[in-house]
Amino acid sequence: MDARFLGIAELVEVPSVAVVVDVMRAFTVAAWAFAQGAEKIVLAESLDEALALKACHPDWVALKDGPPAPGFDTVNSPGLLRSIDLGGRTVVQKTTAGTVGALAVKEASLVLCAGFVVAEATARLLRTRECDSVTFVVTGEGGQADEDLACAQYIARRATEAGTDPAGFLRRAGKSRAAAELAEGVRQGVHPDDVALCLELDRFPFAMVAASEDSLMVLRPCAVPSPAEGTSIQTPA
Repeated sequence: MDARFLGIAELVEVPSVAVVVDVMRAFTVAAWAFAQGAEKIVLAESLDEALALKACHPDWVALKDGPPAPGFDTVNSPGLLRSIDLGGRTVVQKTTAGTVGALAVKEASLVLCAGFVVAEATARLLRTRECDSVTFVVTGEGGQADEDLACAQYIARRATEAGTDPAGFLRRAGKSRAAAELAEGVRQGVHPDDVALCLELDRFPFAMVAASEDSLMVLRPCAVPSPAEGTSIQTPA
């Protein structure tokens, strides 16, 4: 598999297959939302769009980076989201990096959104689809976020080498600038467990696929065949 690792600003052409990585915290939050029962996640282009969607659909759950704000139901924190029942709900998500990265590659034929919590399922989907060329979008810090790059490199390696040891990749992520800022309270809208939750390898057995639906970029969980059992992994209820 030919893997490229690019920041959002480095995307000069539409990739065929894109894996958009945001470990801390957008796509860890997205995975938790599905685990808590969300049906789908709409990736908003702006805070104004997120609020407009919420206004049109009062039953949708809107979340954003940073501290709580009027019109939003919660913030981009896995530690806070894990206590919310999202059964059958639609979530609207707007973050600084992750959602921006996904929207930047919305014309790709396959867009996956990932973090360590869905790494194996993401790698397995790439293998199942026999993807020869994959662009990994490193969303944080202008493409320099080491937690995102480490996760992207791990997924790329895992897609081709079953015995890849995750320890070094997780160690890099745990020592990243983002991890330090979350742990030290530099960022707002943070739960004390956020870093640990973002580093839980393969916590969830589904990949996450984003695609255009009615002019919106919509993220959904995707069942991936399990080679060990020859069955499909079920998406959360």
